[in-house]
Amino acid sequence: MVTKIVGTMYCAYVFTLIALVALPAAIQQGSPTVLVNWLSSNFLQLVLLPIIIVGQNVISAAQDARAEADHETLTTLHQMSMQQIAILQGQNQILDLLKQKAG
Repeated sequence: MVTKIVGTMYCAYVFTLIALVALPAAIQQGSPTVLVNWLSSNFLQLVLLPIIIVGQNVISAAQDARAEADHETLTTLHQMSMQQIAILQGQNQILDLLKQKAG
């Protein structure tokens, strides 16, 4: 449930706004250390988490679609193989009958 909410671009936008709220205070400090701290602890952590989850969801959906397509392909190939085996067995029976008549 939490990952469904956090793993959206809407959440990334909200987290970006939350992180940007602290930016003016960091700029007022005038220290590069404070800006680096704001960037690393506030902005990157808040924004990258939902973006990473969104990316994982996109990749997962693509993998699921690929797996479903592979399953359908393999099922069809298996059915074709079973039909070919049935045809070959029928041909073997015909050849056995011809051998019996000839022999």
